[in-house]
Amino acid sequence: MLIDADTSAIQRIIVLQYNPDTLSRTLQVQGVGDTGDRSQALRLKGPPVETIKLDAEIDASDQLEFPDDHENEVQNGIHSLLAALEMIIYPSSTQLLENSRLADSGVLEIAAMQAPLTLFVWSKNRILPVRLTDFSVTEEAFDQDLNPIRAKVSLGMRVLNVNDLGFNHKGGSLYMTYQQQKEHLASLSRAGTFNELGFGGTI
Repeated sequence: MLIDADTSAIQRIIVLQYNPDTLSRTLQVQGVGDTGDRSQALRLKGPPVETIKLDAEIDASDQLEFPDDHENEVQNGIHSLLAALEMIIYPSSTQLLENSRLADSGVLEIAAMQAPLTLFVWSKNRILPVRLTDFSVTEEAFDQDLNPIRAKVSLGMRVLNVNDLGFNHKGGSLYMTYQQQKEHLASLSRAGTFNELGFGGTI
């Protein structure tokens, strides 16, 4: 889902055709580091840096069986869905032309182009502000006009947290909701006992 970070207006919702079979997550701990200072050993600088990787299958075969209801797929295969995904990591042509105009007019410092806020929605418990870091497409089958009709899309994403966006940013607010939801789920997990660890009493 792409939203305007300032107004929260939804710009586009991109739905994957099939749920990926696997989703890989990596959390990099943000500890203070090996400073040698014992008072810092248990301190955290912030939330872990979380990255997500998944492979999505896209296949137009089912739609092509009913051409009257799927004119776009008949004409373009899965080009339009692939293009919608790819545009997440492109600045718009309007932005490119405007920056070119500013450069031609002698503007010395041109701000980097602002992208919409990308949200990765994986169930109601995980709505994450993310930045795409890796994007690859393997096109596996084509129609007679060489439009792709089956492909595998591999996505790598970095979750953007409050250290990246701040607490007042829409994405920062969504991240805090995600972390609080995770804290709630953790509280529902049954606590272990000393007996289960193989000894009684206290440490």
